[in-house]
Amino acid sequence: MKFRPLGDRVVVRRVKEEVKTAGGIIIPDTAQEKPQEGEVIAVGPGALDDSGKRVAPDVKAGERVLFGKWSGTEVKIDGEDLLIMKESDIMGVIEGAKSSKKAA
Repeated sequence: MKFRPLGDRVVVRRVKEEVKTAGGIIIPDTAQEKPQEGEVIAVGPGALDDSGKRVAPDVKAGERVLFGKWSGTEVKIDGEDLLIMKESDIMGVIEGAKSSKKAA
């Protein structure tokens, strides 16, 4: 299934990182906070300004981004947990980060 966000919405996949304590104990997913870092999967065409012109989004698919702790709406598309959020919920792009290059 293909999913295309509308307006200035962005689809983000959370980056999963294995978390270990200094002693080498692996913390299970249920006990740790959800990461505030993700990879942009899809981007809408952009918001409309007051004159009706389309404002191009600043982020593109494949970029690593930081977003707020409570940002976005969690959805499941093709069995994968994703976030849909407005572009304004994204705080910034992490330059030089490697993307997973997995298509949605």
